[in-house]
Amino acid sequence: MACLLSAGSLLSGQQKAVVELRDPHPTSPEVWNNVKTTTFGWGSIDLRYKKDAVPSLAKTLSLYGWRGEKVNAQAVLVAPEAVDAFEVFSSDLKSGKNVIPSSAVDKYFATYVMGEVEFQGDSVLAADRLVKAGKMAVEAKTVRPVWFTVNIPRDAVPGKYKGTITAKADGKAITVPYTLEVSKRVLPEPKDWKFHLDLWQNPYAVARYFDVPLWSKEHFDAMRPIMEYLASMGEKVVTASIIQYPWNKQTEDPFESMIGKFKGIDGSWKYDYTVFDKWVEFMFSCGITGQIDCYSVLPWHLTFEYFDAAANFSVAKRMEPGSKEYEDYLLPFLTDFAKHLRAKGWFEKTCIAMDERPKDLLEHAYAIIHKADKDYKIEGAINYYGPEVAERMYDISFALRPGLPVQMTPEQVASHVGMGKKVTFYTCCSPQRPNTFTDSAPAESAFLGWYAAATGYSGYLRWAYNSWVKNPCVDSRFRTWRAGDCYLVYPDGPSIASQRLIEGIQDNEKIRILREGLDPKKDLLLNAKLQQILDFDWEKSTDAQAAELVNSAKALLKSLE
Repeated sequence: MACLLSAGSLLSGQQKAVVELRDPHPTSPEVWNNVKTTTFGWGSIDLRYKKDAVPSLAKTLSLYGWRGEKVNAQAVLVAPEAVDAFEVFSSDLKSGKNVIPSSAVDKYFATYVMGEVEFQGDSVLAADRLVKAGKMAVEAKTVRPVWFTVNIPRDAVPGKYKGTITAKADGKAITVPYTLEVSKRVLPEPKDWKFHLDLWQNPYAVARYFDVPLWSKEHFDAMRPIMEYLASMGEKVVTASIIQYPWNKQTEDPFESMIGKFKGIDGSWKYDYTVFDKWVEFMFSCGITGQIDCYSVLPWHLTFEYFDAAANFSVAKRMEPGSKEYEDYLLPFLTDFAKHLRAKGWFEKTCIAMDERPKDLLEHAYAIIHKADKDYKIEGAINYYGPEVAERMYDISFALRPGLPVQMTPEQVASHVGMGKKVTFYTCCSPQRPNTFTDSAPAESAFLGWYAAATGYSGYLRWAYNSWVKNPCVDSRFRTWRAGDCYLVYPDGPSIASQRLIEGIQDNEKIRILREGLDPKKDLLLNAKLQQILDFDWEKSTDAQAAELVNSAKALLKSLE
């Protein structure tokens, strides 16, 4: 794959062209008439810079962050003439005798992926994929955004630091300065964040994309950097498929069952947990250890698979919830699964998960789950609320969707969370805003952490962390969902959306920490501002308004420190 080859070459520091499709809506070349020399300057993390448009840039930049925080910045190279070799370098950051080394600054080229405009059938070329910055050729009359993430050390001495970024374009050096104000406050490590991040992983997509045997050493090696990055986002949940195709075949790479089910000639059942165990242990080794969500005893198709020894072939049979056949299949499995989980020491972390299922089907599933083991925890994405639902569910997720009534009052959310349970919200193919599509305003991703803080929710759920389309590094459009809906990370690196999502989660953690020490008057001020943001009509907002709201909220947060 062109994308994979290009990624490898960039990571190794060798020059290779990144594959980018032509812009379906090119800017008039006349905008370049007055651009005579190659320039480099600071841009905004709130913008996705159009590849062939001339941006307005700043000569300096001021950043701020807590110790332990990841702080983002974006600069842009403007090239009226072709550049054969473009590189970027970061200096150490210095505050008197105190130093933050240049190695703390991650550098990425932002590359362009084809998306679409609000699912209208109109395509757009958007800067979203971030690849490790090595050497890159830049076409004439184009720009190349560069994304920086400063990883502030937890032991950094508070103060104002000064540093520079240098761009080299065919040997010509252009240096831009910036400052970083480091707070005395410390952000915990991602593994210790309280924010409940639940982004569903798809190991099958990794095997297909990298063309390696499923569950081989090569497969796990390919997954490790992808899942370790997920852990750095604060992910808490391992996604496990315990039934074949729990969501039909809605993704390019359907989810197979990680547990083999065998019915003997005498009608007895045996189960093979080899793949399930390897997957969970691998994810734990990547740093994701909080929860295991097992999908699903209510798959969309209500078809259940097993190998029938008497017939000597695999069976896929529809079984209606509430039927004897359904119970005869699930009860022995869930009973045995509980014993296996307890033996592994994983039972307390495991949820039997069900996605957007109606109440009548849930009732049948509840009965069997708790008959198998009364202490099973249940997780589910549902778009309705009732006390009988909340009482039975450990982890509830509601859609952030215009037109839906409020599913839980703040008091009900607080009560559920107060018992040590989880309440999250999710986005998927809707709403149009806020969301994490390829062309979404970057600030919308950051807003999600603020929304959780404003509602008192435990965190955020999304159905697809890496359910890649056929060629994800080049074209994010999919036959069913809005472009970018299927993934938040690329095979060779993060996305702008994922970097801004981390930012919003960090803000959420800051709010939590500050609330613990605020006096009542300031706490009321913060909550009032959060509520103001929550009440804003995001469906009717513009990209600029999204950034304005997030930035004003961040300014308030800083003032409360």
